Amino acid sequence: MSTPPLGIATIVLLLALFYGLTMVMSVKISRGEENADEYMTAGHNIGFGISAASMTATWIWASSMYASVTSGYTYGISGPIHYGLWGALMILFIYPFGRRIRAVAPHAHTLAEVMRARHGRSSQLMLAISNVLGSVISLMSNFIAGGALIAMLSPMSFIQGVLMIAAGVLMYTIWSGFRASVLTDFAQVVAMLLAVVVLVPAFFFVLGGPDLLREGAGNLTAHQSSFFSSEAFLGQGAPYIAAVLAYAIGNQTIAQRLFAVREDLIKPTFVTATIGYGATIIGVGMMGVLALYAGIDPAGGDPNNLLPQMAATHLATPLIVVFFVMIIGSLSSTADSDLAALSSIVMTDIYGDRARRQGTINPATMLLIGRLTMVVATVAAVLFAALELNILDLLVFVGAMWGCLVFPVIASFYWSKVTNAAFTVSVLVAFAVFLPVRFGWLPQSGALDLLIDVVGIVGAGIVIGLMAFGFFGARVGIALGAVFAVGVAPFAIGVISQYPALSGSLTAYAVSTIVCVVMSLASREEPFDFALISRRTGDFTDDDEAAGAQPAGDDDPDLEPARA
Repeated sequence: MSTPPLGIATIVLLLALFYGLTMVMSVKISRGEENADEYMTAGHNIGFGISAASMTATWIWASSMYASVTSGYTYGISGPIHYGLWGALMILFIYPFGRRIRAVAPHAHTLAEVMRARHGRSSQLMLAISNVLGSVISLMSNFIAGGALIAMLSPMSFIQGVLMIAAGVLMYTIWSGFRASVLTDFAQVVAMLLAVVVLVPAFFFVLGGPDLLREGAGNLTAHQSSFFSSEAFLGQGAPYIAAVLAYAIGNQTIAQRLFAVREDLIKPTFVTATIGYGATIIGVGMMGVLALYAGIDPAGGDPNNLLPQMAATHLATPLIVVFFVMIIGSLSSTADSDLAALSSIVMTDIYGDRARRQGTINPATMLLIGRLTMVVATVAAVLFAALELNILDLLVFVGAMWGCLVFPVIASFYWSKVTNAAFTVSVLVAFAVFLPVRFGWLPQSGALDLLIDVVGIVGAGIVIGLMAFGFFGARVGIALGAVFAVGVAPFAIGVISQYPALSGSLTAYAVSTIVCVVMSLASREEPFDFALISRRTGDFTDDDEAAGAQPAGDDDPDLEPARA
């Protein structure tokens, strides 16, 4: 591409307008004297429209748009469905767990904070560390996506693009924290949806319209032409089901919205986000299918270049501007969520946790720490982005950590026998087993492959069982999980071990569940009293409530976390 379609002045003007208007919104919604709890959770009282839009916008990030297009290009007509549909359904499947978490910890700020109240310090550290890693990597990947987009569409360099995106997101998020993030998400998600409605039909007709489907059908293989492609399911759909469930449980951006929305609006919020995410991502993924029909080769052989490449080479300038706004909106909505999540973790799990136990909580100091965290996180993400690390490998690493956490975290909210030792050991063992399976460090062996297949089948049953458990309870969950595992076994033996992403995720689920269940059943500790969680967590700016977080005779949860 010799001449970029947009000039430097156009890019600067568009970014100034986008982030300038967002900044105006952020300033208008600020309330003068900030409050630490408002800065982290907006008072636990966000309404339906804002919360649904924010949940949708956070779930849709630039990488998910690029990945859906890649899936459509790689797996054909079923690719976007296996990416967007399963991701959307996972939003739906986790809302029962969200209601349970909110019920036992109505005034919490982070999931790590709740895990400390439930188990103790080691469980809190595991969740906090995984959340920090995940949010920094997510922030970095969104900056990279923005820098690469600007470098492809204009004469500006990659690092110039990264710096402008980072400065724009930090500018409006640091002002009002989480409240700025969720309220600006509303405008950003509206802009994204309008852009998708315009761009998908535009690409269809620009590339040939109905004639494209007839004349380009020969470019598709048999798997790419089928709605029921097993290749697409095993390569994209199945690993994604496991990964997104882990993402929902392990990511602080989702937990933060869960603690912010009004408790009676959790269900409609998640249902609406399910529809919004599915429609948007499947629609965007269809651009990859159109590229496949049109016989377009991605620049540099990298399918991740397809989306900006198609915009730059096939759209008129006004539509390129629409495309630019769509991508900037998607990456900004997720990046500001990551900043808000990181500040919340540091404010709550590092400063707030210790200050609460010492009785020295200072809301003004908390606010300062939260804002400094955003600055440090932005600088770190920019530096990592400049190194151009392999994002996929990093995401796989964090995704595995979250996959190991899913069962121990969920079980900790329902089963009173789960202990801190069971939680910690199960996560560590599962993670240690995951690494060699996912990255192929094990020797080639028929017996070993068979073992991975069997463990993977158990993991698949656990994933299905957890989904059913959220809606129908333990008996139905266990029954459906067992039936699914038995039913799928004849088809999965000899298959699961051939797909490292799938076998690694399923192994993490299976091992963490087995170890956690066995150690919990063997424990002689007293059953945990879930009422303690709400007494050990609470808002920081309410002195009475903060003091009440430590009930008499319960001054250090670490000493005897399972005390009832």
